[in-house]
Amino acid sequence: MSIEVRNIHKHFGKFHALQDVNLHVQTGELVALLGPSGSGKTTLLRIIAGLEVADSGTVLFHGEDATDRHVRERQVGFVFQHYALFRHMTVFENVAFGLRVRKGKAKPLEGYIRARVSELLDLVQLGWLADRYPSQLSGGQRQRVALARALAVEPRVLLLDEPFGALDAKVRKELRRWLRRLQDDLRITSVFVTHDQEEALEVADRVVVMNEGKIEQVGAPDDVYDRPASRFVYNFLGDVNLFHGRVHQGQAQLGGLEVEVPEHNGTLDTAAVAFVRPHDVDVARYRSGGPTIEATVRHVKALGPRVRLYLERTEEGAEIEAELSRERFEELALAEGEKVYVSLRKLRVFVEDSLSAA
Repeated sequence: MSIEVRNIHKHFGKFHALQDVNLHVQTGELVALLGPSGSGKTTLLRIIAGLEVADSGTVLFHGEDATDRHVRERQVGFVFQHYALFRHMTVFENVAFGLRVRKGKAKPLEGYIRARVSELLDLVQLGWLADRYPSQLSGGQRQRVALARALAVEPRVLLLDEPFGALDAKVRKELRRWLRRLQDDLRITSVFVTHDQEEALEVADRVVVMNEGKIEQVGAPDDVYDRPASRFVYNFLGDVNLFHGRVHQGQAQLGGLEVEVPEHNGTLDTAAVAFVRPHDVDVARYRSGGPTIEATVRHVKALGPRVRLYLERTEEGAEIEAELSRERFEELALAEGEKVYVSLRKLRVFVEDSLSAA
């Protein structure tokens, strides 16, 4: 079941929550709506579900106009951040709820309900907890029950709003790997909202990066991370170092650093900013043959198998963050206060026009 939204606009009073949003989700795809608070991702999800009505635009399910269909007619399963389980019902009855409330001929026989619920509880690995109540479950178990309940009614589309936001970091990691495996098995068209970059990059087939009611970029996780389309996307997806300077005919002057930027060959003396991620900053004790920046080690922080260095540029006093493997750090044997030379890999430069558009 594919999903398409065309030219969606939504206001809340004077606030323009969604601005001409267009998106196509392919059948069987798991798509993440990623962005900061207020970017419009939950509003878009609720419009797809039919829980919100757009001011203008169209929602299509498998090419059919669903814009004016009631939420009950859209056959979507919805999983909320805070589970929304019925406290007075057992796990089994929570999952069975959507089937039991159907009316007339749409209501399945009791035998089917029991078989369907048992199948789903086994799928989410909770069959042994069927007689428990929500208060007797962990947060991760409750969220799996909520997912089983959403799947019980055999939705054409599965929508998840910050499904792991209320869980601690370790449980979140376990559940997102579990969700990815479940998606690979079921291949149900799914859209989930998150503000967690790592979660989106690990779980989704494609990531939709949103900002201020607009879509900044859509692409596979590797595409949006390695080839960000705008300054916002680069800055939002992970830690970055910023270098301000100017670009002229394919050469960028970034303080004391000069680098070639052939993608800007036609640019004439324009303000620019360069981005580079901490793991693309190389540190050496001696100056290499290529462009380098002289800096001083100000602070060292071990992060498990990685080591984060906080460096101060000799020329400007600005900070640079570098992330090295523990093996590389031990090889360098650096201490705070020592002078080092920094070189940059995968530097991305945005000139003034792209800065104002970002």
